[in-house]
Amino acid sequence: MHNIRNFSIIAHIDHGKSTLADRLLELTGTIEHRKMKEQFLDQMELERERGITIKLQPVRMKYSHNGEDYILNLIDTPGHVDFTYEVSRSLAAVEGAILLVDATKGVQAQTISNLRLAKEQNLVIIPVINKIDLQNARVGEIEEEMIRILEIDKKKIIKISAKEGTNIEMILERILTDIPSPKEGNPKNLKALIFDSEFDSYKGVIAYVRIFDGTISQEQKIFLHATKTNSDVIEVGYFLPVLTKKKSLSAGDIGYIATGLKDPRFVRVGDTIMVRGKETVPLPGYKEPLSVVFASFYPEDANQFD
Repeated sequence: MHNIRNFSIIAHIDHGKSTLADRLLELTGTIEHRKMKEQFLDQMELERERGITIKLQPVRMKYSHNGEDYILNLIDTPGHVDFTYEVSRSLAAVEGAILLVDATKGVQAQTISNLRLAKEQNLVIIPVINKIDLQNARVGEIEEEMIRILEIDKKKIIKISAKEGTNIEMILERILTDIPSPKEGNPKNLKALIFDSEFDSYKGVIAYVRIFDGTISQEQKIFLHATKTNSDVIEVGYFLPVLTKKKSLSAGDIGYIATGLKDPRFVRVGDTIMVRGKETVPLPGYKEPLSVVFASFYPEDANQFD
């Protein structure tokens, strides 16, 4: 467990979060160079078309440094303001966060609100200025802005170009040195935090989880605390970044649990998964979800707008 590092990337829309994730995947050899495509973790068509992250995509990377092997779990959070609760649960699943700021735009409101969430979780913050390769980059100015607004040491700020791959190794080194490994959990009681989910017609709802206590394996009987739901585990595994089946997940791990449940309402972000018959106190921070639909209407002819 001492060689695991769990972290997230906090950034405003279009500050280069997906591009940085691409470079990390390349440097750690998680994705072969020939299979690499831009914004690899943005799997939805709309995300790729618009260059934004809507659905967070976790990934497990292996990294060797000074003869030692490490597991780096990245949870790529959505950058949009409407996902505050989801972001807070993603941040609750990690020990550190890379704070990414565009050298041409500076610190923006959404970055500050997500940083506040990260500080509430007592996460280690690694400040990074991106896009230093651009002609209109204001690196010195943005550096001063970050020091003032974020109250951080100038020496701690890493200056990178995610597009060109400049100084990305420095981020990986800082992840290893600054972000703590997960704390030893209670081996007797399972506590798994759900930070996201997806639906599979064969496996039912697949819960994306961070294991805090205990171990979970296939065919185990589980209990979902908030919805008082019982189920049997169909499969567990890691994000590599495709879902890859494993025998079990242990404390400190980030992975998935295929619940077999056919109704997504039973698997809620922020809920705690436990072993049936060994129910215990749930992890803190759960909120009842609010269903929200955003709809915009526009006329075919712009002149008809009024």
